[in-house]
Amino acid sequence: MDGADGMDTELARTFMMVVSAGNFISAAERLHVTQSTVSARIRLLEEQLGCSLFIRNKAGTTLTASGKQFQKHAATLVRTVERARQDVGIPRRFRASLTVGARVGLWDRLLVDWLAWMADRLPDTSVRAEIGFEDDLMFGLVEGRIDIAVMYAPQSRPSLKVERLFDEQLVYATTSRELKLGPLPEDGYVFVDWGPDFYTQHSIIFPEFTGARVTASVGWLGLQHILHSGGAGYFPMRSIRPYIESGQIRVVPDAPQLHLPAYMVYPAAIESDIPEPALDGIRRIAVSMASPGAIAASA
Repeated sequence: MDGADGMDTELARTFMMVVSAGNFISAAERLHVTQSTVSARIRLLEEQLGCSLFIRNKAGTTLTASGKQFQKHAATLVRTVERARQDVGIPRRFRASLTVGARVGLWDRLLVDWLAWMADRLPDTSVRAEIGFEDDLMFGLVEGRIDIAVMYAPQSRPSLKVERLFDEQLVYATTSRELKLGPLPEDGYVFVDWGPDFYTQHSIIFPEFTGARVTASVGWLGLQHILHSGGAGYFPMRSIRPYIESGQIRVVPDAPQLHLPAYMVYPAAIESDIPEPALDGIRRIAVSMASPGAIAASA
């Protein structure tokens, strides 16, 4: 695979995105380019390498034997370039840098507290904080752009370590004084998309539910909506506790609680330069922030 020498990093990134997305169409959407552009890049890459990388069929794409061999080289190439870009950009007063990504809800009263912890314990390390959903976070980890990610539904990757942090406790909260839950959510209910595991549990609780007037992709939006206009929804107990204490919202006591495991994902390689105290800090903050009854990882 000598053809990889001097290869355009963008070609390697496109290759990794197709691997992550599973097909050219989804890869094009995530890269914000046309499908023909993705196809052209992969075609050029295959010409440079002198081999076919993907088997294309109606179900999507699968790697050829050569594609599987090239995958580790592509990941290393992209990771090296991204790491160099980060290292070059480190302000002189810092020794190292970390890029950490998570869903909005997992920054709230969890990773934001960890940022303060980092400033106290590792003041010579700069941190870039990013927000994203699982697909983007996983791809950022695979290509080396993200060092640590916290999420609800990680994908298994040989190069990554997945560590369970705690079980997120989602409770049915409402601005109404009526604290009884019927076979359907009340009027003004906001459906927050907490991911596939939440959707499965929600479907069991509300089998006749056909949709809400307002659907929010992140919990913060749903919470702000009901605080402003009234309503109800499922939210993490750790995030809404201050609003419960102030009397702005109430938890319906007989409503089923839902649970989402939260995970920390980071490179599994022994030579990873992520400082262990940074990982340990997330573990400690997760244990302290977990709702009552949460299952915490060993710290």
